[in-house]
Amino acid sequence: MNVGDRVRLLTGREEGIITRLLDNELVEVAIDNDFTIPVLRREVVVVAAEETKAFGQSASAVAAEKKAASSGASRAAKAAGVSAPAVPTAGKSEGPAGPPAAKAAPVQKGLYLALVHQSPELLALHIINHTDRDVLFTYGEELQGQYRALAADKLKAKSVSQALGHWHLRDFDKWPAPVIQLLPHLLNDATAYELLTKRVQFKANSFYTSRQANVPVLQREAYLFQLDEKPAAPVAVAPEKLAETLQQQLSGNAPAKPAAVAPAPEPAKALVAPPHEVDLHLEALDPEAAKAEPPLSNTAILKLQLEAFEDTLSRALATNMHEIIYIHGSGNGTLRKELHKLLSRNKDIKFFEDSQKEKFGYGATLVRLK
Repeated sequence: MNVGDRVRLLTGREEGIITRLLDNELVEVAIDNDFTIPVLRREVVVVAAEETKAFGQSASAVAAEKKAASSGASRAAKAAGVSAPAVPTAGKSEGPAGPPAAKAAPVQKGLYLALVHQSPELLALHIINHTDRDVLFTYGEELQGQYRALAADKLKAKSVSQALGHWHLRDFDKWPAPVIQLLPHLLNDATAYELLTKRVQFKANSFYTSRQANVPVLQREAYLFQLDEKPAAPVAVAPEKLAETLQQQLSGNAPAKPAAVAPAPEPAKALVAPPHEVDLHLEALDPEAAKAEPPLSNTAILKLQLEAFEDTLSRALATNMHEIIYIHGSGNGTLRKELHKLLSRNKDIKFFEDSQKEKFGYGATLVRLK
């Protein structure tokens, strides 16, 4: 009995997914309506894959998959900062359009990391080989700078790996970064490939938009990330050239490699102190972006504002300024909260406070530097 196994409760007809092994006697099960309960191991039984093949999916399992797709999309949309799609109800008009449905565009050949809903809360990780060659792979996870190797295997052409991990959507901010090494291979092939190493760092906005419907090989909806976006060009192996090179190396007559030439260092750029008052409104930072059609999203605007804040703050510290004022406006308070959160973590800040309330109200923050 492992995390990710679908189980049925012996005391009823409910089915769910094991999300945690609490101890030798107890497991945590996510029931299909998305609440988790502790259950004794002896009170659940694993639903075998043969049962599904012989009798098809149970009604509860089908309902769970539908709920997983909708609820999982809603959770990912919430993490990305966009509203979930409105669910139409009988006798009521449909609400405003939410995020787009899963993409239906055909997926190109390649190697992919796929995250699939096992329940509305739980995702399973798989590697998909959507190519005509076999692939040798290793899988590991990096968390807080520490790497841990977890799996290694061979994937045949047009196949998918077993689940390599199970992650909770509610722990999105704590997910490790998957590190995957891939080496395409085909017996008697005349080409050789370089080892590809890919580290995937998930971000809320790109994670949501990666959702694809009916992913190849896997044949179901998944969050999809391509691992070979820039595949190395195959290196043709000429047997006679290879033999000649090996003979030269063994005899010590191999041509010397040219000495590496260090690139000329770029001239250092003069560090310019920022103005005493920095206006973070989009119109002040980038007038053309403020007039762009279609207009920038709130997420994109916030990103520009935070980049300008970090740049000016680092320059203010480097040029020994005593204080700097950021004009962020009052609005809904999102930018102000983000700035204060970042300032509270910075050890080079003496203190910060609302600045010149008679002039800016709560729309500006004074930062006193050490």
